[in-house]
Amino acid sequence: MPFVPLAVGLLLAATLSAVASLAFGSERIPLGEVVAAVVDRLQGDAPGKWDVIVWELRVPRALMALAVGAGLAVAGAGMQTLVRNPLADPFLLGISSGASVGATAAITTGALAGLGAYAVSGGALLGAVGSALLVWLVATAQGGLTPIRLVLSGVVLSSGLSAIASFLVFMSDDPRAADSVMFWMLGSVGGASWEKLWLPAALSLVLGLGMLALHRWLDALAAGPETAAALGVNVAALRTTLFVALAVLVGILVAVSGGIGFVGLIVPHAARLLVGARHRVVLPVAALAGGVFLLWVDVLARLVARPQEIPLGVVTGVVGAPLFLLLLGRGQYRFGGDR
Repeated sequence: MPFVPLAVGLLLAATLSAVASLAFGSERIPLGEVVAAVVDRLQGDAPGKWDVIVWELRVPRALMALAVGAGLAVAGAGMQTLVRNPLADPFLLGISSGASVGATAAITTGALAGLGAYAVSGGALLGAVGSALLVWLVATAQGGLTPIRLVLSGVVLSSGLSAIASFLVFMSDDPRAADSVMFWMLGSVGGASWEKLWLPAALSLVLGLGMLALHRWLDALAAGPETAAALGVNVAALRTTLFVALAVLVGILVAVSGGIGFVGLIVPHAARLLVGARHRVVLPVAALAGGVFLLWVDVLARLVARPQEIPLGVVTGVVGAPLFLLLLGRGQYRFGGDR
């Protein structure tokens, strides 16, 4: 499929979807009222009836869903290139499990209570950074950041960190701790605010553009380290840079939204199926598609069991599993240089 029409279409879909999503939630708001509330804010007019719900609650939530979905999709594409494995996702390096330990500790023990509303996010970020550093140390101690070492280190440490999080829940005196931890681990953008939005949005944009600037090197790395080295790419430096960038990006995204699965796995595959394997076109298409996908997942999560909300990981799993199996059945699909 031609890249430019697809990118323009996805950008238009993201814009229209963001506006349409503002009408859905525990309180249904007519679309005309939604548009009026947004226009009033942008023009500096007096706030209307729906101003607080639309501008203070739903607009940051919609933008957070777009930013997190785009960031996870870009991180998934980068992770699959880093380890040369089409089954890799942003959480392969144990970052999500490390974040779960940090968030669980904050929920069950009251650690970081001084941060107030940011205690759980702060704990998750510390856990994510710690787990990424641990994977780094284990992989480098064994001989370097090769794909097989990264995968094995990430899988093993992820299992150990998950066990620690489960132990913290088991030892907690709070009977509601397990529910709180489970809801956080399955992901949500319900806590989005204007203050929490800027960091994940800016980081997704900056690191996405940085990866796009290195698209030729990433193409070479996806073809294999020997091919990349023959083309003059410093493979070790590129792997290190990509590892650090992905660890920071995923750590921030998990800290603000929890562990939302499948987005970083299926969206890059769908992007490659539509536009091919070159990172110059895969990354922007994956970012736009990931944002739109997670935005509508969030809408479904709000509507299915209204007025309650379903964790986003539940919806992405139900939608993503059959979609991924469908993608695998497409005979023309390629990953890197392999069919």
